[in-house]
Parts: sequence; C-alpha cells; structure tokens
Amino acid sequence: VQLQAFGGGYVRPGGSLRLSCAASRSTLDDYAIGWFRQAPEKEREGVACLHSRENRVFYADSVLDRFTVERENVENAVVLQMDSLKPEDSATYFCATLIPNRCSRYFSEYAVDFRGKGTQVTVSS
Repeated sequence: VQLQAFGGGYVRPGGSLRLSCAASRSTLDDYAIGWFRQAPEKEREGVACLHSRENRVFYADSVLDRFTVERENVENAVVLQMDSLKPEDSATYFCATLIPNRCSRYFSEYAVDFRGKGTQVTVSS
C-alpha cells in the first residue's frame, strides 16, 4: 500500500486549500483512509475519515462544516477540501490507512497502518 499526500501550502485565515491523498484504486476501494494532522508539540489529531466501500465519512468536531473529504475517482485520490481555515489548522497533514480498517467516531484513536509523507499547511496573516 502506497499513499502520497500533496497540496499543502501557505494561506491567510479564512482561505482554502485542497489536499490530495493519491493511491491505487484498489487501495481506495479496500481501505479506510484517514487524514491526520500534527503540529509541533501537539498530539496527532484525526481530521477526517472516509471508507468508500462502506460509504462512511467522519470528521473531527474541530473541522466539521469547514472541511470536506471525498473520493476523486479521476485522480485516484481522497481529497480533503479545507475552507475557512484558521491559524490553529496549521500542521503537517498526512493520510493513512487504519487499524482497524474502518471509519467511526473514534478513528482519531486508531493505529496508523500505512501512511504517506506529510504536507505542510500554514495558516497565518
């Protein structure tokens, strides 16, 4: 299983960024994909989770109504659209498969199985 995250960058508060987690179609079909973030000296936080086969999506309360995670079949990717960004959203973001292989409200606590290299998101004025 190989995952690659890209699309980070610098944006002002209130702005938007779109992150992509590229993987093979079989990986996206068979695995729950979690988006996580980690800022310096802070614990890892699960941001969003999508399981295509089970048609399940979950979000952290901190990003609800601002972030959207969805499958992009043309790109073979799981996309994280981030709107209304805040300085506290600044972190290194990465995507990963999970143990157990499912999405639930507890996905942030699941073990990370395979993960891609992170991409930096900086929100600052």
